[in-house]
Amino acid sequence: MRLQYVLAAGLTAALMSSSALPAAAQALSDPVVKAPDVEALFTSKDPKLNRNKQAAYHIETDLLESHRWDEANKWLTDKYIQHNPVAASGLKGVVHYFVDVAGQKPLPLQRPTKAEIVAVVAEGDYVTVMTVRHLKDVKNNPYTTTWFDTWRFVDGKADEHWDPQALPGPPAPGPSAAAAAK
Repeated sequence: MRLQYVLAAGLTAALMSSSALPAAAQALSDPVVKAPDVEALFTSKDPKLNRNKQAAYHIETDLLESHRWDEANKWLTDKYIQHNPVAASGLKGVVHYFVDVAGQKPLPLQRPTKAEIVAVVAEGDYVTVMTVRHLKDVKNNPYTTTWFDTWRFVDGKADEHWDPQALPGPPAPGPSAAAAAK
């Protein structure tokens, strides 16, 4: 088992140090596609899960897609804990980020949503929404991957949020730097 781990780690390291990683990754994966009935994903027979899924739907459509940040207090608590490193916590902090920093202006509401939702998973106070993310590799080749947002709800409003956003880090060492380190 240890040998398999070492071999897998070595293969991963070799792929990650290769400039062909995005092309290799795309060749190995199928495109991510949206669900056929997105609105149905935001419903549940359980009343609490349904309320939370509906609030997540409004966060996705009214706030993230249509930029109606003047209505954010309908769907986010004042405390709103933000685990995304580019936006501050608190209702005022997240609204400030999207309106003042990102410069978003309100758009017409989209019904049904144009968001490419893949899946919605709800359990207890948590709702996770997975969406298609369209990116390009270093050679400008398009590929898809998945973005996620997870919210913890209190009384039908999001009180805490997670997503995979990261701050830019140092550049990855090139093959010559990796060889010099040995």
